[in-house]
Amino acid sequence: MAKPRQVKMEQKGALAAMQKLESRSDEELEAETRYKSAAQAILGARAAERMDAKRSREHFRVAIAAARPQERLQLRRMAEASLALAERRAGDLKVAAEKLGQTPPSNRQLLALRVMGVVAPSPSAGIARRIGGILLLILAVIVAIVLGWLVLDELVTAVMLVGAAVIVVSVALVVRVESPRRR
Repeated sequence: MAKPRQVKMEQKGALAAMQKLESRSDEELEAETRYKSAAQAILGARAAERMDAKRSREHFRVAIAAARPQERLQLRRMAEASLALAERRAGDLKVAAEKLGQTPPSNRQLLALRVMGVVAPSPSAGIARRIGGILLLILAVIVAIVLGWLVLDELVTAVMLVGAAVIVVSVALVVRVESPRRR
């Protein structure tokens, strides 16, 4: 009886190709066809780093659809972590990073993400929360002026008030200009 021939199988899945694809540009990743799921997952992670939750979600949806069944769970976990970052959800980011087997962000990093979620919430957060962030910044400028006046006996001059108005208007313009670009 002849011995069956052994065939060495090498796994060449999309997740294994991710390291090779990470150095490519966004345009090259968009054009990738062989490892489409890995390319789309990288694009989703990059969009999340830019705090663009909508594009990140779209890329991960395509990546999961194009992936092999055994790779989908890992891609879903990557999507959860990336979307938690893009939507500034600190608690969810910590849990998702732990599920991925990565070290979770430190408490300081999570605190900074929480503050960022209050001061500059994601576009999907709704108009009320975004306006609340702008009002919080305006309140911080007003409190700084009042504390300087009360505690340090600073004189509130017209130049100081104009400077405060310039800061407030600049913040409002930056938030207004950046919002359409993200969409």
